[in-house]
Amino acid sequence: MAGRVVLFGATGYTGRLTAEAMLERGLRPVLAARSRGKLDEMARELGGELETAVADVSDPPSVNALVERGDVLVTTVGPFARWGAPAAAAAATSGAHYIDSTGEPSFIREVFERYGPAAANGKIGMLTAFGYDWVPGNLAGALALRSAGDDAVRVDIGYFLTGKGTMSGGTQASSVEALASPGFAFRDGRVRSERGARRVRSFRVGSKSKDGVSVGSSEHFALPKVAPQLREVNVYLGWFGPLARPMQMLSLGMSLPGAATAVKALGQRFVKGSTGGPDAEARGKAGSHVVAIAYDAGERELCEVHVTGVDGYTFTGRILAWGAEQAAEGGLHGTGALGPVEAFGLVALADGCRWAGLEEEGGSRAASGASEPNRATLG
Repeated sequence: MAGRVVLFGATGYTGRLTAEAMLERGLRPVLAARSRGKLDEMARELGGELETAVADVSDPPSVNALVERGDVLVTTVGPFARWGAPAAAAAATSGAHYIDSTGEPSFIREVFERYGPAAANGKIGMLTAFGYDWVPGNLAGALALRSAGDDAVRVDIGYFLTGKGTMSGGTQASSVEALASPGFAFRDGRVRSERGARRVRSFRVGSKSKDGVSVGSSEHFALPKVAPQLREVNVYLGWFGPLARPMQMLSLGMSLPGAATAVKALGQRFVKGSTGGPDAEARGKAGSHVVAIAYDAGERELCEVHVTGVDGYTFTGRILAWGAEQAAEGGLHGTGALGPVEAFGLVALADGCRWAGLEEEGGSRAASGASEPNRATLG
């Protein structure tokens, strides 16, 4: 029997998109949030027949009460570095599968390193960062590595926006948390913390060369599980355009005493979390472009993959709904903290991403002959 799907944070911006996508897939999620009034209003708007539950991260027992063994807890309550722990702990202790929408490096690392072992012992799966951050790069990276074969020991991934779009309050808050958090990457066969300035490199996006700034993500934990020969995984966020290099210098300042704390404090003062985001018309004007390039030990480019499609918010709501359905129906492969490919398999994940609005563009491009890779720089 399929478990219940509980959507925590349902009344927020991403939560609403996720609930609508779940209904489209035939799911009947339990809507959970801290405001009874907002929950009742949302349930009426969505047809009036959905179960609701009140829970608040400031009251962890109320979050624990949301789920039991065999359920699927989907949470969009962020910023996760501040408010994510109660839901992750509730799933790990209750025996419920867990899926979240975070993009924050520090919380991703916490799920893999802290909650993952408990989840494995409890025989449940935990999928962190299962939204636009960072499913598309996992897909693109796995496609590139599959085409490149066992010679691929390094993969570089870049995330870029296309069209026009705006960020929700939750995305703004998460971005502040990410900037102020220590970076990490997969180097020499293990996840390592990165000190000093973040890396910057360029990718070819359409007819243009665009810069991205290095960031910690789930790819660093997930891709080496499905490609054990990997020695290096690099992920770059290309949302900042010409500000990429200045942000590199700003990241260098984060190593100064008190700098990270000050940035986080400013973020908590001026960015209030889930304050709404772009409407359907605005989302329709935005899009996504994710690039993955695999290299061999001689730094020769082996394969390049481009994954393109809808805006990040639309994709996040839809891929969360797809993942919840798969988990509820017993479609998770493995236990503990899982990456998207490990959890569902590459073929199924590609199908899910296609339904959510992103797919591979024109097939993988295998390199012919040696080529000079575009290495990350510190200058």
